[in-house]
Amino acid sequence: MLLGMASAAGTGLFAPAAFAQDNSIASLIRSQGSGEWRDQFRSSVRNQAEVRSEFPTLSPETSAYVQAAIERYAYLVQRGGWPGVPSTGPRTMQVGTKHEDVMALRQRLIASGDLRQSAGVSRTFDSYVDFAVRRFQERHGVNADGVVGKLTRSMLNVPAGVRLRQLETNLIRLRSMSGFLGDRYVMVNIPAAEIEAVQNGRIRSRHTAVVGKVDRQTPVLTSKIHQLNFNPFWHVPVSIIRKDLIPMMKKDPEYLARNKIRIYDWKGNELVKEEIDWNTDEATKFLFRQDPGEINSMGSVKINFHNQHQVYLHDTPSKNLFGKEKRFHSSGCVRVQNVRDLISWILETNGPDWSRARVDEIIHTGERLDVKVKKPVPLYMTYVTAWANSDGIVHFRDDIYGRDGLGVDLFAQN
Repeated sequence: MLLGMASAAGTGLFAPAAFAQDNSIASLIRSQGSGEWRDQFRSSVRNQAEVRSEFPTLSPETSAYVQAAIERYAYLVQRGGWPGVPSTGPRTMQVGTKHEDVMALRQRLIASGDLRQSAGVSRTFDSYVDFAVRRFQERHGVNADGVVGKLTRSMLNVPAGVRLRQLETNLIRLRSMSGFLGDRYVMVNIPAAEIEAVQNGRIRSRHTAVVGKVDRQTPVLTSKIHQLNFNPFWHVPVSIIRKDLIPMMKKDPEYLARNKIRIYDWKGNELVKEEIDWNTDEATKFLFRQDPGEINSMGSVKINFHNQHQVYLHDTPSKNLFGKEKRFHSSGCVRVQNVRDLISWILETNGPDWSRARVDEIIHTGERLDVKVKKPVPLYMTYVTAWANSDGIVHFRDDIYGRDGLGVDLFAQN
């Protein structure tokens, strides 16, 4: 079975990885700390650029690419799927590891087309396996560090049949989005926690995102970006007042003052915290507004679009969240990494006065400014956990909100 799958990988059943021959000083230094280091391997730590297509996730052709992937995965499933990767040896595997588990890892990566058959089934974790693991990790949206730890091993052990059903489920979603989406649009893929700015059928920029928690989910919707707020106030939503702010004030009475949040009645009169009974829901009857500044929850800019959920895209002072594999921390809104690049692109149609330099200057000065987008940009907030590109590379993401109906939540398990 394995030889058949390896042959299929070699003949294009699964798009094979390309392997670089560059010496990797970084991998050598990283692996020398391991007691299993024996040989000097030729390793590649270059960016997995071929996995990151220039073509958008949503396109008129995407459903056809997914249908082709379904046929390949169905063929694989009919032949028994791929082998699992046991954990009988080291808790993590990386360049330099020597163990029988590496042989199983190689077979698994060959079956999915991440590793060429010619790489063999040695028990040594060499540069070819390192590259293949990084490629696999990139396709599954986790940190592509080449280390097989608990999360990566769990993803490797998801059965091929589950991945097939995931592709079939997402084919229906993608077909509903296969029409013309606009010459310029923004797509937020919620389970991928990623944003694409698309222009003329090509990705203009990608942005890592932070999206809603499982109990405060980011909604699926279609709208248009019509306004930007530079150095904005933050008006605290009622749901956050009830779930977060009231409990915090009970624990820390100085929370509002420290975070520069003011209280107003609906006539615009400012109140003090002593006028509110924090042991009740009375606070939900008032307006809580955070001043602009470095600690403002909106960061430097808020991106507005009409919707009934009271959500928006925005910057954030908590930049460290973008580096996490699990980026499901918000109360429904979407935080945008490198937001200045995105808003500069959105404002391109407003005229030459809106250069990146001007965007930087406004943010730097702290000026409160609301800007209307002259040509509103279509926005699609989607839920896609499996898709394929024109190059045949198949991507999967964890079903964080449990909408695929497959009962697999890897992030929750790890």
